Amino acid sequence: MKRTLLAFIKKEFVQALRDPRMKLILFVMPMIQMTVFGLALSSEIKNIKLAAIYSPGDAAAARLARRFTSSGWFVPAASGGAQDPAGLIVSGAADAVLVFPAEGFARAAARDRGGVQLLVDATSVTRARSVEAYARNIFSAHAAAAAGLPAYQPPFGFDVRIIYNPEMESPVFMVPGVMGMIVCLVTIILTSMSLTRERELGTFETIVSAPLENHEILLGKTIPYVVLGLANSALVIAAGFLIFGVPVKGQLWQLFCAALAFVITTVGIGTLISTISRNQQQAMMGGFIFLFPAVLMSGIMYPVENMPALLKPAVYLNPLYYFTSLLRNIMLKGGDHSAFVLNMAALALMAAASGAAAYKRFRQTLN
Repeated sequence: MKRTLLAFIKKEFVQALRDPRMKLILFVMPMIQMTVFGLALSSEIKNIKLAAIYSPGDAAAARLARRFTSSGWFVPAASGGAQDPAGLIVSGAADAVLVFPAEGFARAAARDRGGVQLLVDATSVTRARSVEAYARNIFSAHAAAAAGLPAYQPPFGFDVRIIYNPEMESPVFMVPGVMGMIVCLVTIILTSMSLTRERELGTFETIVSAPLENHEILLGKTIPYVVLGLANSALVIAAGFLIFGVPVKGQLWQLFCAALAFVITTVGIGTLISTISRNQQQAMMGGFIFLFPAVLMSGIMYPVENMPALLKPAVYLNPLYYFTSLLRNIMLKGGDHSAFVLNMAALALMAAASGAAAYKRFRQTLN
């Protein structure tokens, strides 16, 4: 490697790490984001605000309402004594409302004159379905206990074995996706602003006049961010293991290869954005325009299989989708060979395509 190119790469490292705020963005903010997102993002439905409306002195209704709140899924809603079920749902005071018969729960059940009505706020369909499933389980258990019968036993065995995440903890599933999101955010934003910063500072002409070829200038601008992206990847993976206990069952070289292919892809995309943008503000906006759809269509929070067929091609052109799949497969399942090869091939193609597009656009910009 030419001495001039090495000096150029060293200059980029020094420039990227000279500002203390940049060090915070690279090494401190990812840890904060990992902790916040890992704790905040959860697929578990809990703390459902439940209101129960029944006649004063209805002990049977009160017992059933207590059974709901003691299940760990529901919490008592602050209804303020209101007796309008629909009003409690509309105001947001309750997510679900149990409405018992006015004549008394036990008396109505003995006469078989209707049951308990459950009103559920279905603005979130997933949450509403979970509330319905929880309520059915609690009703079944309460009815069996009231009749003095054991829980219903089917006439066949049904043995469930939970693998890869036996405790069914949400962070184990969510954190690998958050890792990919953070690495994508840092590499694309920093890289997209690198060239535009040179233009705004007036130092881009100095770089162009240096005794370097076009590809050497591009290498000098991108290699430091590839290295920093790999360091950031190692940092967030270590944070996921140490803070949230996410296992690393696969080989470290598989994680390295996946991170390298992904970082090269995102750095290429960031460089392409920087060649199109005229200033750092446009570069940052361009980075976020790419990031928001990439995160939403990556499978981090929502299953890709549930997306409309019209959006599937965009999903399969998303590098974050393949990196998230690789992280979950390597860290949780041990790195299945076929899944590793398939996702790595897709990432390698994207890395080559983004690098070629960035180089072509960069050369046109210089010319």
